[in-house]
Amino acid sequence: MEHRDSPSSSRILPASKTRKPGRAFSGSTSKQGSLFEAGLGGRETETAVAGRKNRVQGGVATTDLVLSAHVGGNADLFPKILELHVPEGAVVADVTYGAGVFWRNVPAGRYVLRATDISMGVDCRRLPYPDVSIDCVVLDPPYMEGLFRRDIGNLAGSGTHAAFREKYSNGEPTQGGPKWHKAVVDLYFRACREAHRVLNRAGVLIVKCQDEVSANRQNLTHVEIINYCEELGFYAKDLFVVVRPNRPGVSRIKRQVHARKNHSYFLVLVKK
Repeated sequence: MEHRDSPSSSRILPASKTRKPGRAFSGSTSKQGSLFEAGLGGRETETAVAGRKNRVQGGVATTDLVLSAHVGGNADLFPKILELHVPEGAVVADVTYGAGVFWRNVPAGRYVLRATDISMGVDCRRLPYPDVSIDCVVLDPPYMEGLFRRDIGNLAGSGTHAAFREKYSNGEPTQGGPKWHKAVVDLYFRACREAHRVLNRAGVLIVKCQDEVSANRQNLTHVEIINYCEELGFYAKDLFVVVRPNRPGVSRIKRQVHARKNHSYFLVLVKK
């Protein structure tokens, strides 16, 4: 999770001033047709179209497409992910908001943003929202096992992640939980389960994550998250790869065993 600067765009409303929980901007999601289906403007859904024998092709040729791989920062790609997968007017809960880097380039007023973070006292594993009340959840916790070490003196992230370390780490404040990489995925799993609870039908969960090498063992974190979320009842609809524009370095190295990670992922999961 990168350090986020304060955004200048999106409208942030407290829970008491947003629309009633579970009520979509164009009709209740508890009835037939969710917010996302309503956003199609009367056109058939992917499932409906795919079921037809004689599909009529339309549209125009273009190269102006949202691509699956992106070289650059999160703030440049995130608005494109929202535009592709989240209808305008949706209630979006960014539950690891930080300083809001993701929202830096999102046009003001396009979404109803509920921004929370552990530094604000809101745990992404225990959200203050009713069941089936949110259209989209954004999850981007720090994904380094160094934030979960038992020895507090060896914990990583002493700067912007200090609040995260104190609340979520495997050190003294949270004794008895999983260790190392297992602690990383345990946090993701619990947060994804909570997201499933609060999301409306066909709601979208956007997860930022990165694979890691822990104890000299390769861990494909994004695969673990996808597999778990499919067990929860999500459909893995899309995946984006974000590649760092600069080369990562290390302070000391004797012999390289694994390729150094210079990419991360955005996962787009839809609640069935």
